[in-house]
Amino acid sequence: MKTATGRAKSSRAGAANKRARAIAAKKRAAPKAAAEKPARMYRTNLQDVPKVGGLKRKDGWVDMQVQFLIDKKSAGADHVVGWTVLKPGARHENHRHHNCDEFFIVLKGKGHIYTENGEQPSSEGDVVYSPRTCWHGFNNTSNEDVVLVWGWMGAGSIEASGYEVDPETH
Repeated sequence: MKTATGRAKSSRAGAANKRARAIAAKKRAAPKAAAEKPARMYRTNLQDVPKVGGLKRKDGWVDMQVQFLIDKKSAGADHVVGWTVLKPGARHENHRHHNCDEFFIVLKGKGHIYTENGEQPSSEGDVVYSPRTCWHGFNNTSNEDVVLVWGWMGAGSIEASGYEVDPETH
């Protein structure tokens, strides 16, 4: 039978062992943390970001000016923040992303968004969210430029986004 003193000694020894294990775990983790790159802010300016080349009409990119402001390549990000200008008549045809969600904000202009219920009017100030696999797009039906800020959440590149243009619109 243990005495009260014996239990206290056992309890203190258990606490000491627990602390020693925690300190040892921190020491093992320290070299790993030191080897990782420190987090760094990324900053750019629209004037310094080239327009994305090679976006093909057959892939749903019709006369669009697109810039990837933040992405895996530029900032090591697992998302994309973009800037798009659609001249009158330009459009991003109905498409979806299998691996990420998308949002866009209409900063300037008006047109129509593609939705599951067909085309709907859209204008300055609209904020649109499309979860992964949801068909969406934008058509500039006006006589002025449309400017969108948009983002892919969960993919740092077009390849990682799982981009697919709607075959029924082609």
